[in-house]
This record gives sequence, C-alpha cells and structure tokens, in this order.
Amino acid sequence: MNFSLIYMSEITNYFEHFFKIVFGPEKGAGSYPRYLYWLNGIKFSLEVTLLAALIGIAIGICIAMCKLSKHKIVRALASIYTDLIRGTPVLIQILFIYLVVFSASDLPKLVIGAIAFGINSGAYVAEIIRAGIQGLDRGQMEAARSLGMPYGMAMRHIIIPQAIRNILPTLVNEFIVLLKETSVIGYIAGNDILKATNTIISQTYSPVEPLITSAVIYLILTSIFTFIMRKIERRLRAGDIR
Repeated sequence: MNFSLIYMSEITNYFEHFFKIVFGPEKGAGSYPRYLYWLNGIKFSLEVTLLAALIGIAIGICIAMCKLSKHKIVRALASIYTDLIRGTPVLIQILFIYLVVFSASDLPKLVIGAIAFGINSGAYVAEIIRAGIQGLDRGQMEAARSLGMPYGMAMRHIIIPQAIRNILPTLVNEFIVLLKETSVIGYIAGNDILKATNTIISQTYSPVEPLITSAVIYLILTSIFTFIMRKIERRLRAGDIR
C-alpha cells in the first residue's frame, strides 16, 4: 500500500514538473506563460498550411491541365516543374525562395513560407489531379463535348469536380504531409510549433517534455483534419448514392 502511494506520488510530481516546464511562466522581467508560445506556434502553422494548401491546389490544377495538354512544349514545361520540385528537398526550396527570390522583399515570413510550401505542394497535387482525371471514363468528356460544351467548360464543370471527389483521400494525405512539413519553416525564423519547442528547450534545458508536447500537438491537429475530411468525404459519397 505504501509502495503504491509512493508510486502515485512520483507520477503526480512528474506531471507537475512536466506541465511546469511546458506551460509554466518564464522567469525575469517581461516574461509570460510558455503556453502562449504553443498557441502562437499553432496559429502560425495552421495559417501557413491553409494558405499553402490554397496555393498548392491552384498550382496543381494548372499544372495538371498543362500535363494533359495536346501541346508538347506545355507538357514538357509542366513535367520539368514537377520533376524539379519533387526531386529536391523542401528545405532547399524554402531557403532558395527566402534568401534569393524574396531577399529584398518585406513580405511576412508567413506569406513567404506559404508560397514556398504551396509551390512544393503544387507539384504533388498536380500529379494527384492528373491521375484522377485520367482515371475517369473517357465517355464523360465525349458526352460533354457532344452537348456542345467547349473543352475548358467541360473540364471545369464535369471532369475536375468528379476527379477531386475521387482523389479526396489522397489530397487529404497530401495536406497532412504539408502540415508536418511546415515544421522546417523555423529555418527562415518562422514562429511555428517547432520554434516554440526550441524556445522552451533553450529556457529549461529539458528537451523531453517540449518535444513530446510538440509531437502530441501535431498528432491532434492531423487527427482533427483527418476527421473533418472524412466527414466531407462521407457526405460526398452520400450525395453520389442519392
């Protein structure tokens, strides 16, 4: 019985120590609770991810259309883009865009990071959309053209909506990967979740608790995002059944 009480007391003390390190106040003038680092990091990471996802979808649709074009030069340029982006590390891309492309720019790091991640994501989204379009029955396009629809209108109103509905699970996986990839934005001084982790480690000299907390935060965010997208996917499938 005494052993159990001692064991429970040690567990309680550890959790108190854990929360003090992760969420407790800083020491010194102008300090504030460490949980604000996490809140600001989560906000920054989500904003970068959402903006990058929008940019990636826009680029992905355009590149997918180019890869399906009848013009060889257009297809070749689109292939060069996807091969270049998918063949180089995202960290090199974000550093190049920050240090070279926007070296003289006053744009916020959030916007620069979102542009870099959006360009990276666009290459993968393009391949996903291209595969989704090519996986549809060719009769869909032929039926639309027989009704007098131009090629562009048929793609916008018939082909692309069906393709996105079919590839939604793959797109969800891509956006989850995108959320985790934003952890490297700290290399351009972005105040993301990992930056909060490093800041707290530098203050407490204790890496275990902040790293566990950041991993749990990413796990919760990706789980919430997956849950929301599964709900949307179910509704879309329910619409198909009706």
